[in-house]
Parts: sequence; structure tokens; C-alpha cells
Amino acid sequence: MYPDRLREGAGGSQGWDMAFWDGLRRGRAAQFDSGSAASNSIELTRRRPQVSLSKQSAATGNLRVNLSWRMRTSDIEGRSRQSGRLLRNPSKLFRPEVVQAHTQGVVNVDLDLGCLYEMADGSKGVVQPLGGFLGSLNEVPYVRLSGDDRFGAPSGETLFVNLDHRDEIRRLLFFVYIYDQTPAFDRTDAKVTLYPSNGPRVEIELDERAPQARSCAVFMVENVKGELIVRREVRFVYGFQAELDRLYGWGLQWGRGFKTRT
Repeated sequence: MYPDRLREGAGGSQGWDMAFWDGLRRGRAAQFDSGSAASNSIELTRRRPQVSLSKQSAATGNLRVNLSWRMRTSDIEGRSRQSGRLLRNPSKLFRPEVVQAHTQGVVNVDLDLGCLYEMADGSKGVVQPLGGFLGSLNEVPYVRLSGDDRFGAPSGETLFVNLDHRDEIRRLLFFVYIYDQTPAFDRTDAKVTLYPSNGPRVEIELDERAPQARSCAVFMVENVKGELIVRREVRFVYGFQAELDRLYGWGLQWGRGFKTRT
């Protein structure tokens, strides 16, 4: 099974489904999170799922959205190199080892960051590595992907959003999917961090284990009566972009997609 690629010419202004409206009602009832003075960050959680960029004076300039991850594996690999430390602290023998993604001896997992967009005029589409839909900062959709990280570099993958055009944006759904055939979200410590042009960064951990999931809707940015609101989603699905599309009522047409070999 492979992730989905947007079919050429797909789009339109089809209606949203009930899942979106239910989520919007939940979001309005939720409290806004507050920043941490020690780390200058806001962590969005189940209990505190949203924050207003407008109220943080962060609704202008370029919003940077970064995906980073590490793979979690057993201590079986590399125990010989750590035997001295294990003898000093035997309890570590039973703890999972955390290593950087794509290091030697770890199953490769290619996490991709993407964004479904809907503009105020009803136009819709996707920004993602698959299919070369890299977007644009200075014209619709005002979202741009910096590149496709296939090797787990420390910088991860980054999307930029030009919030100076926020009035033209209705909603943006940021999602992560596993490109290859190996579902491994349960072995992946992934985090998406938002860096606004002003104020604290916003952090969202993909900390809910979903062993068979291949995609995850991470967060939504919505323009609600001129106010930009970020709402945590962290909803795992077992398919790819087409399933996320159905869940949130985007109404695009999808087909199978493949990456070229590097």
C-alpha cells in the first residue's frame, strides 16, 4: 500500500462533512493553552487543544511548521557496546533505547509532512512532497514546503505559511504520513513544532500509539471571523491522504503515488 497523490485538476468547492463541524464545535468550547515561561513554548494537549495566534500577536509574517522524529527500538542492538553501562545500571536493560531516525540497524521510516488547504474563495488542494506539490509563499495557497527529507536529518521537514495573506485562508490541515509500507507510528517519537513570527512556539507531540496507522491529522489552522486559531487534532487513520480528506470533508480526488528513487 502506498500513500495517495492528488489527481491533476482535482479541487472545487464541495461541502464540509459533519466531522469538521463537530470538531469546530469542540474547538470553540475548549480553553486556550498558555505559554511556558521557562521554555517559551505552548504545548497543545487533549485537555488544552487550541491556541489563538491572533491573541498571541503571531498572526503575521511567516509561520514555520517543522516535523522532527526519532525512532524507538529495543536494547538488543548495541548491547555489546553498552555492556559497561548496563552493569552499572541493570534496570536500563529493560528500557527501550531511543536513537535518531535512520541510523544504522534501524528500520527506515520515511515520514512526510503535508498540508490540505482551503481558501476563502473555496479553492482547495494539497502541499506535499509526493507529486511535487510544493506550493508557494507569494501566491495561493501561501504555503510552501522546503523539501523532502528522506533520511531523518535533524532539521526534519518544514512547511512555511505566509500569514500576511491570512484573510485569504479559510482552513489548513497539517498531516503526517509514512511513505513506505511499514506502519511504525508506535515506534516513532514524532513532534510537530510551530514557530510563529512573534511569541512562543507551539508544540504538538504525536504521542498516542497507533501501531497500524499510516497517517495522522496533526493540527488545523482555521480563520474564525478573522481570528487565526490553531487546534490540535492528532487523529490517526489507517489509510493515507484520501482517508484524511474524507474525515475532514475536503472533497478532492486521489490516486496512487510513488516517489522516484534517489
